[in-house]
Amino acid sequence: MTTTPEESRGGFQGQIPPVEPLLTEVIATLSLAAHAYLTESEGREPDRASAEVAIDVASAAFERVKERLRPEERLALTQMLTETRLTFVRQRGI
Repeated sequence: MTTTPEESRGGFQGQIPPVEPLLTEVIATLSLAAHAYLTESEGREPDRASAEVAIDVASAAFERVKERLRPEERLALTQMLTETRLTFVRQRGI
């Protein structure tokens, strides 16, 4: 059984999005998740191990794609990741 080019692209229906917006979304989501993992809430302690994994993966993705981003996107993600890292370091020092 053979597949057509449209079928081989899966759910994109012939339109494959650029990777930069996808990775920007992933990086931002992981950074926000790391903040959530670091937040204490009723009956729940911060999950620093999960926060560290989220930060590491977001940072690796950012390093891989940063040269392909527009300057304002690069700056926004740099600031977000820096703040997330600082929050992690502050909590680790407690």
